[in-house]
Amino acid sequence: MAFSKHHTRHSLSSLGRILALILLFSIFDAGAFLRAVPGAAPPAGSAAAAAPDSSPEPHQARRAIDRQAIHDPENPDFARLQSVDEATRRLPYDANGFPDWMRALREGRIDPRSDIQGKGGMEILDLDIVMKNTREMPYVKFPHLSHTMWLACSNCHPAPFKAKAGSTEIRMADIFRGNACGMCHDRVAFITFFSCSRCHSVPQPVRQP
Repeated sequence: MAFSKHHTRHSLSSLGRILALILLFSIFDAGAFLRAVPGAAPPAGSAAAAAPDSSPEPHQARRAIDRQAIHDPENPDFARLQSVDEATRRLPYDANGFPDWMRALREGRIDPRSDIQGKGGMEILDLDIVMKNTREMPYVKFPHLSHTMWLACSNCHPAPFKAKAGSTEIRMADIFRGNACGMCHDRVAFITFFSCSRCHSVPQPVRQP
């Protein structure tokens, strides 16, 4: 299924960018939209594997995204578009009602490719960077491992991040606006506003009075 700018309104919402980025990088089968690994059924009775609309009270993050108008209903191809819930129904969901991509990867439900043909290999880097300019918040640990299982180094370096620890200023306001980490997070990856501890995971040392 091809993705065209004619499927979207002139100004894409956050979820619109999710679909655009995922299709553009061709992480999954080029002939399908977010198709899960065949035969990889969710564990029986798994609450996390349930589709987000199975909950009587979806998380407020999910409700906020669902209210956004992404596609133009007057487009003649509108009826052909696959819904996010349909595309990800066999994937586990996080506490906010969005796909838990890393869990899906660990459980073998999806298989990212390094290129469209799937002939290349991932350049895995197991290196954690601890960012300490976080004021009163716990330090941020950035794990290269979980990112390079999906992305090539060139996706992030030299833009938007210089390839030297501490050389790029990162502010939450920028992330919320879709810059820096926000180019993927709040769009493809997990919602940062409701998942602070997933990044701010390193306690600051106790300062003696």
